Amino acid sequence: MFLRSTNRKKDGKHHRYFSVVENQRVASNKVVQRTVLYLGEINDQQEASWRKTLSVFDEDQQQFTNLSLFPEDRPLPDDALDSIQVKLSGLELRRPRPFGNCWLANELWHQLGLTEFWSERLRAGRETVSWEKVLRLLVVNRLLEPGSEFRVHRHWFVESAMDALLETDFAVADKDRLYRCLDRVLEHKQELFIWLKQKWAELFHADFEVLLYDLTSTYFEGEMEDNPKAKRGYSRDNRPDCLQVVIALIVTPDGFPLAYEVMDGNTSEHKTLSPFLKHIEDTYGKARRVWVMDRGIPTEATLSEMREPGRDMFYLVGTPKGRINKHEKKWLDLPWQQVRDSVR
Repeated sequence: MFLRSTNRKKDGKHHRYFSVVENQRVASNKVVQRTVLYLGEINDQQEASWRKTLSVFDEDQQQFTNLSLFPEDRPLPDDALDSIQVKLSGLELRRPRPFGNCWLANELWHQLGLTEFWSERLRAGRETVSWEKVLRLLVVNRLLEPGSEFRVHRHWFVESAMDALLETDFAVADKDRLYRCLDRVLEHKQELFIWLKQKWAELFHADFEVLLYDLTSTYFEGEMEDNPKAKRGYSRDNRPDCLQVVIALIVTPDGFPLAYEVMDGNTSEHKTLSPFLKHIEDTYGKARRVWVMDRGIPTEATLSEMREPGRDMFYLVGTPKGRINKHEKKWLDLPWQQVRDSVR
């Protein structure tokens, strides 16, 4: 990396702008320059409003001092008392790391009370780094730049400011520690959802009256001999040749997940809804909830159960075209209201 200056003439005055640049080799063996950090104009006008300050730490005095920063080819103004001239050609930028996004993700972690939650459940042992910090590293990575645990170990941790925010060294990103952490958190899944529901209600005034329910699938490349749930089934990824698992997810209209489950890859959609209805009622109690689903998920028997007296449950679901044709004449006589020209 190196420092590059650019001269521009504006309104009859010369301005000089600085940026940190690195060389990168691309296809055809060419080298291009990528701007890593734009520094802007540094004191080319010699005006107090343009002066940049540098915070310098005095080890003897154990205190910080602010010094005005000026390039070496500019004379120091007479009124610049605390100032320093810098040889720009000798400046180096080492290990530039993003900080703001990592800080914000850590702040969200603390606001949701997850440090408290996981510290109580992931008890400290003989490890030098707490499991709560290992898990936080994984979660922040998923939020900012999703990648595998091995990529977090090899690249992302050293390229981020997580070591400063976690107040620990590279031990937190040991690859075996990252893999083992996931095995430790699974048993606390249900407790976590109850905790998050309460926090979302407190912090974001989240509403849980309307729940969106849907399924997706994810496939695997390989035999997956150690995963009994990996089976062939209806593939939403158009990969019927691969083994897969089905993932059922319940979220609010704001996108807050309320529950999820990983099921066998050959699980039929209509068999998943009834267990989830009971699961939500047992976990969060009965309430006036509206379930929104695709037409292939519920069966007529399940819908009849949802309409039973005392369940206080409502639903909105797509209707198969064949069933629409069967009841179309009866529906046409109902008191419809035109709400929009594009809707019939």
